[in-house]
Amino acid sequence: MTAMHPWRPDRADANEWRRPWKLLSLAIGMGWLLYGALNYSFGDWDVGISLLMGGLSYLLAPWSLRSLVLCWRERPRDWPLRSGMALFYGWLTVDGVYMLYHTALGHPTLRAENARTSAALFALCGALWFYRGSLRELVAELRNVRRQG
Repeated sequence: MTAMHPWRPDRADANEWRRPWKLLSLAIGMGWLLYGALNYSFGDWDVGISLLMGGLSYLLAPWSLRSLVLCWRERPRDWPLRSGMALFYGWLTVDGVYMLYHTALGHPTLRAENARTSAALFALCGALWFYRGSLRELVAELRNVRRQG
């Protein structure tokens, strides 16, 4: 595990945000969220919250999961800060922005239902975008693991 900034994504994370396979998967996910916002009748699901929560998940979920894995595996000296920030970014994306947005606009909320669904999606996004590297490198590493196993 490479060194990471203890409280926020860093330049290495920013490099990952520009990877074509990650941007394509973001576009597919955002397409699904926007389709749902426009076609399902949930008072708390609209284009604005889809863009906010989807965008924050893209930026913060991989860093959050990577930080938790680092804290679990290596227990760095600053593990309380790292794990606390990872959990804070998860809460911010899953619940904080959701409540701020809907409260400001006077929209109804389904807070518990949103929290369960969005927490699972945040974790899934973190796992999907966890890998640092190109799609070609990821496929090669998966093939090597398969051959060794």
